[in-house]
Order: sequence, then structure tokens, then C-alpha cells
Amino acid sequence: MTQAQETAFDQSTVDRAQAIVARYPQARSALLPMLHLVQSVEGYVSQDGIRFCAGQLDLSEAEVSAVATFYTMYKRRPCGEHLVSVCTNTLCATLGGDAIYSTLKDHLGVGHEETAGEPGTPGSITLEHAECLAACDLGPVLQVNYEFYDNQTPDKALGLVKALQSGDKPAPTRGAPLTDFKQAELQLAGFFEGRDADLDGPSAAPETLAGAQIAQERGWDAPAMPANAEFPALPEKK
Repeated sequence: MTQAQETAFDQSTVDRAQAIVARYPQARSALLPMLHLVQSVEGYVSQDGIRFCAGQLDLSEAEVSAVATFYTMYKRRPCGEHLVSVCTNTLCATLGGDAIYSTLKDHLGVGHEETAGEPGTPGSITLEHAECLAACDLGPVLQVNYEFYDNQTPDKALGLVKALQSGDKPAPTRGAPLTDFKQAELQLAGFFEGRDADLDGPSAAPETLAGAQIAQERGWDAPAMPANAEFPALPEKK
């Protein structure tokens, strides 16, 4: 183990890693949260982080790398204090997501998965395109460290990013109070460090609940599932 590894992954990180493993009947199932744990320490998944996960889970480095490079939530370059994800999928793009991304790109002087400022330092921002953020009823949307900022415009998004750069943490539209990228990653690994109240933040907006409210007001119900429903036979495999 190198000195860099000893510094990055200290005993408290090892203890957390083992606590993650203990949640699962098979150790390899702990890989996804453990990669988040690595990011909470380093701000990305380095090759040292790959080796750390492999050693903790008795996996090969190739097996860990295959997972870390498959999911876009695991970053292969150091992230800024804040990760700003702009939805540019079809609906958000049409409603203004492309314009928002272009405005932030010009302001920060960076492109996709690039960082303005020294990674990890106060006010540094990593910008990325995001595929669907599952908030089409509130588009265009963006996320900061995976917390939602709904109904955005280029001007609102620019003001948000400038506030982040100056050290402010504007409240998300819904969800937990804003923290930084590393703290968000620690929570994704399952450790809230005294921030358990973050789970109580509002998760649904009025727009999301409008259909259910109308159905309730009008007494609409989905048909009940028959007690003995017959399902068609599966086609024979050849």
C-alpha cells in the first residue's frame, strides 16, 4: 500500500467500508455504495480507489473498473466542490435546458465533466450534461450535488452558479439542504454524520402530485386486481 493510499483511505474509511459490507449477504453486493464512499474521500474514483474497493471486497481490479466506468455517477477525474448537472434530454432541452447548459458553459469556461477552479476547493464547479433527471413536470431542471433546482431559466441557473462560486448554498427546490459533493457522496454510501434530518426534506412538488389530487377529488380509482388473475403462458424458449 502506498503512502498516498494510507493518507486517502485511513482506518475510519476502512471501518465504514466494512460497515457497508455488513449490510449485504454477499460482499460483492456492496460495490456500488463503496464506490460512493471512495468518492466521498477523494472526490472521484481514482485507481487507488479501484484497488481499495477490490481489496475490501475480494474482487479483481478489472471487476471494479467495469462497474466504475459503466455508471456516469462515478467520476474518473476529480470533481469540484459542487457538481452541477444540467438536464439536456428531449423535454428539458426543448424547454430551455440547452440554453441553460450553454450559458453555464460560457460563464465557467468549461465543457462536459470539466471543472472551473481547482477541484475540491471552495467555489469550484464541475459541469456536466445529464440525461433524464426524472422531473419532466418541472423542466427545465438541474441538480447540484444531486439536489433539485426546478423550473430553471438561463438567468436563474447563472445566478445559482455564481452564488455557489461565492460560497453560498441556495436552498434546493425540494430535497435536503445543499451540502458539497463529497458530503453528498458520503450520504449515498449510507452515512449521514448527524444529518439524518436531511431525509425529511420535501421530495414531491405540487405539479407532481396534481394528477393524484384530481383523481382523489373526483373519486377516480384504478380497477382492482382480480384475486385469481390468469396470466398468458410464456412462449417456449428455443
